Amino acid sequence: MITHSNKKNMYWLQAGGCSGDSMSVLNMDSPDLFSQLSTLGIDVLWHPSLSTISPLEHNTLIEDILADRVSLDIFCLEGNVVMGPDESGMFDTFRGKPKKDLIMALAAKAKNIIAVGTCASFGGFGSHFGDELGGIGLQQHHEKKGGFLGENFQTTIGNGVINLPGCPIHPKALEFVLSMISRDLPIELDKNATPKAYYHNTVHQGCTRNEHHEYRVEESIFGEEGCMFFHLGCKGPTTHASCNKYLWNDVNSKTRAGVPCFGCTDVTFPHAAPFFETANIAGTPQFLPEGVDRAYYLAYKDMAAAAAPERLKIKKREQQDG
Repeated sequence: MITHSNKKNMYWLQAGGCSGDSMSVLNMDSPDLFSQLSTLGIDVLWHPSLSTISPLEHNTLIEDILADRVSLDIFCLEGNVVMGPDESGMFDTFRGKPKKDLIMALAAKAKNIIAVGTCASFGGFGSHFGDELGGIGLQQHHEKKGGFLGENFQTTIGNGVINLPGCPIHPKALEFVLSMISRDLPIELDKNATPKAYYHNTVHQGCTRNEHHEYRVEESIFGEEGCMFFHLGCKGPTTHASCNKYLWNDVNSKTRAGVPCFGCTDVTFPHAAPFFETANIAGTPQFLPEGVDRAYYLAYKDMAAAAAPERLKIKKREQQDG
């Protein structure tokens, strides 16, 4: 076991969310969450689903953090920052005051800040135009930088917020970030402040239906083995996440189980379009994989279908006849 002479304190706050990210993290295995935290030398000061201290003790803890009597090495926010109604924040309160005030106060004391899940990272549910909840991401709102804390915000050691999108978050993404922070190692981030180690790939990479995709062996109903990108709403080729590189519980993923990728790590999630339908333009998906030219794609797709291996065509006919 790696020992740590400098243990780190972590405080986890639930804001405008469903606690799904916490439930996902509790499924962490090899090692489990508690073993991982112990190994990394991370002391959980507070977590809404795990902590057993009294409300009075919790209030005292917050006061100690804000008064610099307790160091806040890692501040995790789950759920978006609720600004409604009318920017008052009173739809989500703590001790009778807007929780957004507590979030700002804790952020000002934190050395490292992690936005856990898509809601905390980019706004997520309740963050779109006209939604009375007025949810907003910590330092990014959809595509726009800034979010609740502002584009120029920095932690006490000069870092910005680390975004870990997902609905819910993949446990291994959090495990990686906590491991790097516990060792004071730098984390390489992309344009959306997400770790490249976990969000560089697309969900399409590693998908067991890739061959069907390349040869346009398509599916229009569930329960078959072909590609779900063309008709069933799969966003695997356009979504950056490692679901097919690091399987959930080292066992499975949506696409391997026959469910289309919903694109839950995307900055604009949840999308306005139905989850199980692909928006098409003249029979071609409206949103193509990143960097793909539409004109070349139109020329390629018919040739790819014609070149499909006979074994795939036979299997497709068997499914249709079965």
